[in-house]
Amino acid sequence: MTFINYLKDRLLILLGWAVLSLLLIGMVWLTPDLHGFWNNLSYLLILQLFLVFLFFTVDYYRRKKWYQSFDPVDDTQLQQFIEAATSNEERVVQEYVNQQVRQHHLLTEQLLSSQKDQKDYLDSWIHEIKVPLAAVDLILNSIEFDIPDDKFFLLQNELQQIDEYVEQILYYSRSDEFVNDYLIQEYSLKKIIQPIIRSQANYFIQKNLQLTLAEEDANVLTDAKWIEFIFRQLLSNAIKYTPDHGKITIEITTKSGGVELRLKDSGIGIPPEDLGRIFDKGFTGENGRKAQQHSTGLGLYLAKTLAEKLGVGLTAQSTMDVGTTMTLFFPRLDYYHEER
Repeated sequence: MTFINYLKDRLLILLGWAVLSLLLIGMVWLTPDLHGFWNNLSYLLILQLFLVFLFFTVDYYRRKKWYQSFDPVDDTQLQQFIEAATSNEERVVQEYVNQQVRQHHLLTEQLLSSQKDQKDYLDSWIHEIKVPLAAVDLILNSIEFDIPDDKFFLLQNELQQIDEYVEQILYYSRSDEFVNDYLIQEYSLKKIIQPIIRSQANYFIQKNLQLTLAEEDANVLTDAKWIEFIFRQLLSNAIKYTPDHGKITIEITTKSGGVELRLKDSGIGIPPEDLGRIFDKGFTGENGRKAQQHSTGLGLYLAKTLAEKLGVGLTAQSTMDVGTTMTLFFPRLDYYHEER
């Protein structure tokens, strides 16, 4: 609180002093024997005004520490208790504020505990659901020759999609604890992405998609598990939004600043008004709202979030009815690449 605001809050006191001063002037004016007292009265009023402002100044600087304890300097106002009260009035306010802080701490602890319980349950559910999914996959493979091929592939696709959604939930749950669950090492990009490509082989076959994988390879410093998840999201989207008989191209390019992994498709493209929001949480856009696409709005959000945590750049370029290019950029680490 500034001194001017302090004075504004005490306008009633100043008004009271002014009224008393006017009464004093009226009394002197109505008393004939005191008419020669006017000069002394002027000095008295000036002295009073000086003393009033001196009192306010001293009182303001005495309370300044108290006022500063309420200044919204940062976001920790409800984390710290106030202990600067010097008067009974300030102690009443201080006790009320501290009671609110204690209540805030209690509610925060309850919320964190509830979130932890939910996360623990979610992690447990994810691992438990993988058992029946694996069992269903075994059963499906055992009856492969007992049902029509189109029904078999349809069931296999749906089962794989469920598995990918479960993986998506798992990585979404772990994203907040990313710092405790990654290991940076040197990996071959091809060795990371090839298992992901093989896992999507059914979709390539069923949609007659042409895949072109660059002969070039490059080593990058990253975490293979998280990059696999990111690339799976990008490849899944490319397959989903590329019509039958389309083309998907994967390129690896080494540049002075790092390594680029580009995933190009000849799909339907992303509308210009949606391109800037595709990495937003829950955003599905015009393409994702189509019933046959079943977009969750989490895949690209997770891919972007995890890429940023790994220090990897993820960008998108797209032209309607021509295709989309998703680029992962692995920056060069100069210290690591120095001659050793």
